Amino acid sequence: MQNYKSNSFHGSKLAIKCGNLNIDFSEPLVMGILNVTPDSFFDGGLYTTQQAIVDRAGQMLEDGAAILDLGAYSTRPGAANVSPEEELERMLPAVEVIRKEFPEAMLSIDTFRAIVAEKVVQQFGPCIINDISGGTMDDEMFATVGRLQVPYIMMHLKGTPQTMQENPQYQDLMGEVKDFFAQRLEQLKLDGVKDVILDPGFGFGKTLDHNYEMMDRLNEFHELNLPLLVGISRKSMIFRLLGVQPDQSLNGTTVLNTLSLMNGANILRVHDVREAVEAVKIFMRMKTRI
Repeated sequence: MQNYKSNSFHGSKLAIKCGNLNIDFSEPLVMGILNVTPDSFFDGGLYTTQQAIVDRAGQMLEDGAAILDLGAYSTRPGAANVSPEEELERMLPAVEVIRKEFPEAMLSIDTFRAIVAEKVVQQFGPCIINDISGGTMDDEMFATVGRLQVPYIMMHLKGTPQTMQENPQYQDLMGEVKDFFAQRLEQLKLDGVKDVILDPGFGFGKTLDHNYEMMDRLNEFHELNLPLLVGISRKSMIFRLLGVQPDQSLNGTTVLNTLSLMNGANILRVHDVREAVEAVKIFMRMKTRI
């Protein structure tokens, strides 16, 4: 097992930079999900026109989102593969219209492809790159992010979106995920990536039991001394456990978001921004009493 603390990039630093913008982690932040896809598991097809994208982005920012996370490739279990060209055809106009309407908004680009990351940043300036594969699905991703000098969200994924839920198995769930991060962090440093955020990858190559074990032990990821993102919004670990549908999973999402905050999550990635912001406010109020 790795000596995780030796892999720290910036220790317990409470802010990282994205271009001229600071990402301040002195309080937890909310990242709003904006999928410009026809087939995402919860909101697929809702935001495929420029007006719908602007309206959704504006509402999330008004509700308190610190970051908007744009995705143009559905990564739900069993999702169809999309070509890089089609992903760019969806992504670039969405970034363009949001940059035009909300020039101060901090954007995250949800992609595992280096070419998508590079074209977005070249055309529209610094953005966070949110890679569900932790660099395993495109060998050029780490070097590209290092060259672009933008923050990088590294998620743990076992398999691919097409195969990840086909009987995922671990001998030591937390040890294997932390070792994955530690090993990949060494390569990121070699490639010149300065700012990294970790995402344990709830629902990505994990069973229901894996997801809840990871939630229960979430604070162990702080051994890596990096900001931690949690994305459990309306996922199957909620709706399958409760016997409901994704559109009935907001209450369960809020419960798990609150547990995530109690275990040290720095960013909540959510579909429902206002409710997550309220959870953060209540959490911070209670924290100040300790």
